[in-house]
Amino acid sequence: MAYSGKVIDHYENPRNVGTLDKDATTVGTGVVGAPECGDVMRLQIQVNPDTGVIEDAKFKTFGCGSAIASSSLATEWLKGKTIHEAEDIKNTQIVEELSLPPVKIHCSVLAEDAIKAAIHDYEHKNGLEHDD
Repeated sequence: MAYSGKVIDHYENPRNVGTLDKDATTVGTGVVGAPECGDVMRLQIQVNPDTGVIEDAKFKTFGCGSAIASSSLATEWLKGKTIHEAEDIKNTQIVEELSLPPVKIHCSVLAEDAIKAAIHDYEHKNGLEHDD
């Protein structure tokens, strides 16, 4: 299986690796996993409560190069977006940007799920949950 140059770059030079204070009310944490392949992804966002803008994003991912690249790309895309704009990030955009092979599309799904879980955690902590 051939990986694209972008996957290899994000795998070899991952951006935004690390952790934020999961107990902070400005931080949302999403942890997702794919038991069939052993990938586990933790993605965190730090939101400015006054503007709703994501000021920082970190991840830790245990898994293959595509999972790490998907996490790294997602954290880059999250910074500077509002939480509502972040909700619109789709796995298909990650697949397209990284040119993921079909067998690795589940890695982009994990990243989308981790984004949604982190946003949900932030909204839950701050009483901002909505029905949809």
